[in-house]
Amino acid sequence: MAEGLVKSTDYLISENDKDIDEAKKKGLQNSLIDRLALTPERIEKIALGLRQVAALNDPVGEIVRMWTRPNGLRVGKMRIPLGVIGIIYESRPNVTADAAGLCIKSGNSVILRGGSETLRSNLAIGEILREALKESGLPEDSVQIVPVTERSAVLEMLKLDELIELIIPRGGEGLIRFVAENSSIPVLKHYKGVCHVFVDESAELSMAESICVNAKTQRPGVCNSMETMLVHRGIAEEFLPRAVKALVDKGVVIKGCGKTREIVPEVAEATENDWYEEYLDLIMNIRVVEDLKQAVEHIEQYGSMHTETIVTEGYASSQEFINSVNSSTVMVNASTRFSDGFELGLGAEIGISTTKLHAFGPMGVEELTTTKFIVFGEGQIRQ
Repeated sequence: MAEGLVKSTDYLISENDKDIDEAKKKGLQNSLIDRLALTPERIEKIALGLRQVAALNDPVGEIVRMWTRPNGLRVGKMRIPLGVIGIIYESRPNVTADAAGLCIKSGNSVILRGGSETLRSNLAIGEILREALKESGLPEDSVQIVPVTERSAVLEMLKLDELIELIIPRGGEGLIRFVAENSSIPVLKHYKGVCHVFVDESAELSMAESICVNAKTQRPGVCNSMETMLVHRGIAEEFLPRAVKALVDKGVVIKGCGKTREIVPEVAEATENDWYEEYLDLIMNIRVVEDLKQAVEHIEQYGSMHTETIVTEGYASSQEFINSVNSSTVMVNASTRFSDGFELGLGAEIGISTTKLHAFGPMGVEELTTTKFIVFGEGQIRQ
């Protein structure tokens, strides 16, 4: 699959260009167009993800644990595939390859229904992946691309509970809520990514500035970019002017609380609704908090259980943050942009779950399996 994509770079970009031209005609915002764009570098990265997935241990058949009962029965749990997985997604054509690779590696089949804005790109990628399956002696229909964009096709897909084991929607909150409300199949949900960075009183300020700028600006149109920066009041007067300048220099529009605006008056006023906002753009919020406890309370109230970071030199603070924050990924002294299956060593990801059943956080091959019980006896019967 990886070799086929790289060899077909020119073809993929030519098909992707047609999608981008159509998106521009429809007036899609620049951040969305960036998400659907393919470049030689992005194709290489997609291929690298597939190669990393190929190099992972095969999860299917793994014995997770074994134990022996008092009656001599040996009981274990073995990983098995889920079956047929449906992926409904928007914008990013890399999802087509990532999802197919992860599903094949974990012994599953996958039905991929991308958005209308990337139909040509997805069909082109699917064509290459299916040819690779055929050449490898695997059933090419274990990867299928839904070739129509009408919403009625999605509704029909969501009724196939006897054929599809799990639906994974990837896209905006509206798409995910639509899928969750209309599906008779279990849905793995991720409504939005309202990610926070908390700059603690003991933070090394150069590190904090670097992390916050990266978390917001490295790629703002994705779910693991920072939307709100929380700053301990003890360092706010020293840290905020330099952080705001660095962010504004990168084109970021900033909204802040009253205390933030006292220190940096040029910042716009943040409303109550802004704290809930997933901007997916060069816009963000800043709030000055009294302490770590108030930072955690803010995250609990306004967060989306996606990714949160603390920047601190204090071991006790880092441990309290890790233990108190219930998001699917909690980080110490690292950009939220690392909340990604590829970056965390999963090879690639099928998505990020912000609900706790049956997976939580970035999902790789293990999260695309379940376990069954296996029991070894020597003639035991139940009394």
